[in-house]
Amino acid sequence: MHQFKNLIVLGPLIYAIHHFEEHIIFNFRDWRLTYFSDNNSIPTEAVLIILISQLLIFIFVHLIKNNRGSAHLVLFFLMTTQVVNAFFHVFFSFYFNDFSPGAITAVILYLPVNYLIIRAAFQEGYLKSYAELLILFLAGITCFTFFELIGAKVLGYALILTPFYYFFINKYEKQKVT
Repeated sequence: MHQFKNLIVLGPLIYAIHHFEEHIIFNFRDWRLTYFSDNNSIPTEAVLIILISQLLIFIFVHLIKNNRGSAHLVLFFLMTTQVVNAFFHVFFSFYFNDFSPGAITAVILYLPVNYLIIRAAFQEGYLKSYAELLILFLAGITCFTFFELIGAKVLGYALILTPFYYFFINKYEKQKVT
């Protein structure tokens, strides 16, 4: 279970558990509307389906291709939807001095599971340096921030751009080998 390909399948499961905390146990949308603008008219159930579907697509691509490009797509998606999301919940819980629904699973599930995934990515050579990890993290921050600022259409733009990154990183990898 320590392999990258085995650990990434936990991503959709922990996202579903996180969503359960946010929207079934607590009411994240009401909390969010207290502090942020209402720019996301998509129902939370639709966001859940879209994000889990996108993550599963990236996981399937990686299971088929099993290369650095496919691993980076999974890592980018996890950075955006889980790692940065966890920091969002924790930071704004303290910033507003008001518990952000989702913070519990963000800390208990998102951060430890993604640590294991990232560690496996380094061990298996999908990540070659901390600079690569930083680039994926910054891309995740950017995508998450734009999602929070302008809404779900950012997910479509990100999905359109990911094949370009996939081909770029794999071409770069082949050039380094030759």
